[in-house]
Order: sequence, then structure tokens, then C-alpha cells
Amino acid sequence: MAATAELQGKYQKLAQEYSKLRAQNQVLKKGVVDEQANSTSLKEQLKMKDQSLRKLQQEMDSLAFRNQQLAKRVELLQDELALSELKGKKNKKSGEASSQLSQEQKNVFDEDLQKKIEENERLHIQFFEADEKHKRLESELRSRLEVLEMETAQHQAVVDGLTRKYMETIEKLQNDKAKLEIKSQTLEREAKDCRVRTEECQQQLKNLHSDLGSKLDESLHIIREKVPFNDTRSSQFNALNVPLHNRRRQLKLRDLVGQALAFIQDLVMALLNFHTYTEQRVQIFPVDSATDTISPLNQKFSQYLHENASYVRPLEEGMLHFFESITEDTVTVLETTAKLKSFSDYLKAYVHFLRKILPYQLKSLEEECESSLCTAALRARNMELQHDMKRLTAVFEKLHTYVSLLALPSMKPDRLLRTNFSSIFTHIASALHGFHDIMKDISKHYSQKAALEHELPTSTQKLITTNDCILSSVVALTNGAGKVASFFSNNLDCFTASLSYGPKGGMEFINPLSAECMLQYKKKAAAYMKLLKKPCCDSVPYEEALANRRILLSSTESREGLAQQVQQSLEKIAKLEQEKEHWMLEAQLAKIRLEKENIKVAEKLKNSGGGQLIEASQESSLLLNAAEQEKENGTEKVLSEPIKITSLVGMLTMTACNEKVPEADTREDLIKNHYMTRIVELTSQLQLADSKSVHFHAECRALAKRLSLAEKSKESSTEEMRLARQSITRLQDELTTTKRSYEDQLSMMSDHLCSMNETLSKQREEIDTLKLASKGNSKKNKSR
Repeated sequence: MAATAELQGKYQKLAQEYSKLRAQNQVLKKGVVDEQANSTSLKEQLKMKDQSLRKLQQEMDSLAFRNQQLAKRVELLQDELALSELKGKKNKKSGEASSQLSQEQKNVFDEDLQKKIEENERLHIQFFEADEKHKRLESELRSRLEVLEMETAQHQAVVDGLTRKYMETIEKLQNDKAKLEIKSQTLEREAKDCRVRTEECQQQLKNLHSDLGSKLDESLHIIREKVPFNDTRSSQFNALNVPLHNRRRQLKLRDLVGQALAFIQDLVMALLNFHTYTEQRVQIFPVDSATDTISPLNQKFSQYLHENASYVRPLEEGMLHFFESITEDTVTVLETTAKLKSFSDYLKAYVHFLRKILPYQLKSLEEECESSLCTAALRARNMELQHDMKRLTAVFEKLHTYVSLLALPSMKPDRLLRTNFSSIFTHIASALHGFHDIMKDISKHYSQKAALEHELPTSTQKLITTNDCILSSVVALTNGAGKVASFFSNNLDCFTASLSYGPKGGMEFINPLSAECMLQYKKKAAAYMKLLKKPCCDSVPYEEALANRRILLSSTESREGLAQQVQQSLEKIAKLEQEKEHWMLEAQLAKIRLEKENIKVAEKLKNSGGGQLIEASQESSLLLNAAEQEKENGTEKVLSEPIKITSLVGMLTMTACNEKVPEADTREDLIKNHYMTRIVELTSQLQLADSKSVHFHAECRALAKRLSLAEKSKESSTEEMRLARQSITRLQDELTTTKRSYEDQLSMMSDHLCSMNETLSKQREEIDTLKLASKGNSKKNKSR
């Protein structure tokens, strides 16, 4: 233990020293890095100092050289001065005379020296500037040389790349050339093969021509001899031939008519709203019928507008009947579309209604213009609306004309030629586009008129709401007209296809009676084909039928023997039944004896003190005997003196001696009464639980139905919300042009959406409550 403690102490000391050394190492590393950075900076400073020192040394050398020159010059001048002084001593006398001259020479020398010094300085400056210029030029030339070398390297790399690319291209072209040569060789071989096959095909074609010519001659001979007449030559007979049934075409036509029916329903709803809201407007503007009497003209106009439903509704009914007449089994041609005539008649009645209300509508607009509140801009809008209403009536008359022409083949086929078929559909498409353009103009002018009327000081909220409703119906009419026009234009090729059945190359329509006969023949042909496709019943093979006949004959010969065997079997069965009854009675008597012995043993054990246990065993035995006795009710007729013994399940009748056990009877009565009351209570509780479970089950089913209905209503409401959101987005797009006229309508739609959201929240709450109730009922049922 001491050794381990010492080792741990040494280990801790070593760890501490290692951590200290590691920290010191980090500090030393930082110091080394700092010293390295300082050394690099000092090296750079040393280099700069060396450069400056070299410059200064060069300057010192140049100055020393110049000083040496100047010193030599001074020495020369001093020597000359000494010589002049020696000469002065000798010629002292003459010196005074020449002193003036030496002074002048000294001045000259001084000036010369000064000039030389200035020239030396100037030369030194020029030398320094030339040296700097040379260095700068050398550095520029060196940098330019480096740039040129880099450019040369780049150009060389580009040249190498281009050379490599060109080599690759050349290699690729050579490979392509080799491939093309191989391909040309294969094509030449294929051309040779094709020539051979062409010759073979030509030979086969000649053989086929000869074979077909012989078969044609044979067929013509058979037709001349066997066929009595050719019904395709006559248009009347050809019309009775059943054409090939094109199911896809029938389904497409039904789909197209279904789409047209949906568009017509939208238009009918928009027209009903437009006429109804126009009637409301006539009642409140320019004179409100609630406060004053409107003019007789407006009264008559309102009366006619009130009848709009009787003219507009039949359009939807006529189109619906036309849609129902197109089925998958029929052939939809113009001769068989008799329901198109009824739609044309309904459209004619509506056009007559438009003609009837047009003068009153124009007069009503004139009456609004004559009002004192009508401004010039409002009068201009009313005039534009008058022109638009005339155009609307004219376009409906044009549509009725073309639809009545399409309905002619089903009534009077000689009134319409097939050459005019495509032009009628083209005119209908152009008329529908014109209807769309007119509705856009009406929407534009009416929105301007409503905006101007809203600015009037006498405009009421009722008038503003009515104008908004009329605008919404006009917008719906515009959208419906646009959908119908685009739908008809997109499917114009399908409509202009040959919808009328007739002979090939025929230019006139066939009689509708012939088309009706053709449809009857088609039904008969379809029924005949169904009969052909009906599987035949399975028949018995001939050999098996012969074998069965032999067996039947042999069985009829031995009929008497079989009858005797059956009689003997019946007698044996009767004897066995009697023996069965006898042994059943014996078994019953043995059971009765066993019960008597059990009663005696029970009485003995009662006297000894073990009565309760024996009673239970006696009751169980009596229960078993009672169950068996209920199954064998026939034995009661044989028993003589009935004695009633009570048990848990009721009364048991048996045959016994004149032995009486009054104490056992009273005890049995008490036990029986107790258990019978208990059984009655349990059965009543069971019946109550069953009735409650049935009731709860019915409630759960009702709640499930309500839940499914709520889910369906939720889906329908979500769909309505989606449609409402789509309509909101569409209205927002149109809001740029008619913003002011649609503010009230958007507020109404937002209120409707809020109410829808409230209903949705209520429905969700009801669904949650229903779910909770169903869960509670299921828990109750499980507990019950």
C-alpha cells in the first residue's frame, strides 16, 4: 500500500511537472515566434540600413574625390602664392608697384575657385540625377521584361493548347474518315442487297397483281350471279344500312353536350338574375314605387320583366332533354337529334321576349335621361346602353337563326345542303364571340353608369345594392359568354366533322324516317350479336348417353326387386324404432330407481349431519335428470302417479312410491323461491342491459350517420370555400377596372365567408361532440 501511495505521489508530481513544462513550452513557443518576427523585422531594417549606408559611402567617395581635386588645386595655388611672395621680397621695391597687380590676380583666382566649386556641385547633382534616372529606367525595363516573359509564357501555353487541340481534331477527323469509309462500304453492300430484294419484290408484286386480277374476275362473276342488287348505289337504300358504331365518338359527343349544358345553365342563371334585378331597378329608379307611383311605361316594362322565368328556364330544360337523348348506344346525327328542334323553339320564344321588352327598355332609358338628376355623362352612358341592348337582341336573333338551321335536318332535310354545314358552325362561333364582346361593352358601360349614379345626392342604398347585383349578373353573363365562345371555337373541328349520316359522296341530308329505321335495324343487329355471343348449354356426349340408356333399361327390369328390397328395409326400420322406444323407457326407469336410491342415501346422511352437501349433490343430479327428462318427453305418458319435485330450474315430474319428505320439500321450496327470484332479477337486468345496448347501438349508428353527413357537409363547405376563394381572386383581378363598383359586393362576400367559417367551426364543434359522445357510448357498451 505504501509503495502504491508513493507511486501515486510520484505520478502526481510528474503530472504537475508535465503540465508546468507544457505551459512553459507554450510560452516559449510564443516567445520564439515573437523573436522570429522581431528578427525578420530587424533583418529588413538592417537591409534598409545597408542600402542607405552604401548610398552614403558612394556619396562620400565622390565627395572625397572632389575634395582631393580641390586640395590639389589649393596646393597649386599656394605654391604659386609662395613663389609670388618670394618674388615680392626680391622686388620689394618693385612690389609696391606690383601689389596692386597681385591683388587683382588673387581676386581672379578666387572667382575662378568659386566658379569651379559651383561647377563641381552642379556636376555632382547632374551625376546623382543621372544615376537615379538610370536606376529607375533599369527597374522599369526589368518589370517590363518580367511582364513580357509572362506574356510569352501565356502565349506559349495558348499555342501549346491550340496545337494539342488541332492534333486531337486531326486525329478525330481521321477516325471519322475511317468510320465513314467503313459505313460507306456497308451502305454499298446494303444497296446491293436492296437491289436484290427490290427485284424479288417486283416479282412478287407481279405475281400478286396476277392473283388479285384472277380473284377480282372471280369475285365480279360471283357478284353478278349471286347478288340481286347493290343497295349502296341508291342513297335511299344506303341510308338503311347500319354504320360502324364508334363508341369513342359517341362518348365524346355526349361529353361535349354535357359541357355545353353546364355553360347553358350558368347563362340561364345569369339571365334570370339580370332580368330580375333590372325589374327591381325599374321599381326604384328614377322613381321609387314605395314612395311614389312609377310611370305606366315602367309599370308595363316591370310586368314583362316579371315573366322572364317562363322564357329563360325552358332553355335549360331543352338543352337537358337534348343531352339525355344522346346515349352510348345511339348514332348521333342531325336526323336523329329531334330534341334540338325543341331547344330551337325555346330559343325562339326567348328571342320574341327580348324583342317585346326592347322598346320598353329603350324608353325607360330615355325616361332616365329626361330626369332632372341625369347629368351629361350619365346621359351618354344611357345612350351607349341603348345601342348595346339593340346589339344584344340582334345577336340572339342571329343565334336563333343558325340553331334553327341546324334543327332542320331532323324535320325538313331538303331545306339544308351538306356544303353549308361547316359555314353554319363557323357563323355560330362568330356570333358567340360577338355575344361575348357585346356583354363586355355592357359590363363596361353599366359599371360607369353605376359609378355616376352613386355620386348623385339622391342615390339610396337600395339603388346602390341593386346596381351592384345587376353588375354581378352582367359579369357572370360576360364570363359565361366567354366560356361558351371559347368552348365552341376549340371544338369547332369536332362539330364540323361529318355528324350527318348519309351515303358516301352525297351532298344532301337523308330522310329522318330512314335514320329512324336505321336505328331500329341497329338495335336488332345488336340483339342478334348478343344472342350469338350467348354460350350454349353443355350437352351429354353420345357415348355417355348410350351407357346411361343401358343402365336405365337394366334398372327398369329390376324395378320389382328394388321395390321388395325397399319394403323389407322399411319393416326393419320400424322394428328398430320400436326397440329404440323400449330401451329408452328402460333407461328412464333405471334413472328413476337411481334417483330413489339417491334420496334414501340423502335422508340417511341428513340424519347424520351432512345434509347441505348432499342437497347440493342431489340438486345437481336432479338438474341433470331434469334436462334429460325434458329431452325425453315421450316417457311421461308411461309414468303412472306424478309427484312434483322442485329444483333451481322449476318443476320436475316423475313416478315414485307414496314416500313423502316434508322437510326436504319445504327446504327445496325455499331454495327454489330464492334462486327463482334471483334468476328473475338477473334476467330483468340482462333484458335491461340488452335493451340499453340496442338503444346505444342505434344511437351510435345515428351518430355515425350524422358524422358522415357532417363530413360531407364539411367537404361541400370546403369546396364552396375554395370556389369562393377562386371567385375572390378573379374579382380581385377585375377590381383594377371596376374597383369602386365592387366594394359593397366584396364586403357582402366577406360577410358570407365569415358566416361560412362560423358554420364550419360550429360543424367541427358538433363533430367533436359527436365523436366524444360515440366514444362514451362505446365505453359504456364495453363496460355493460
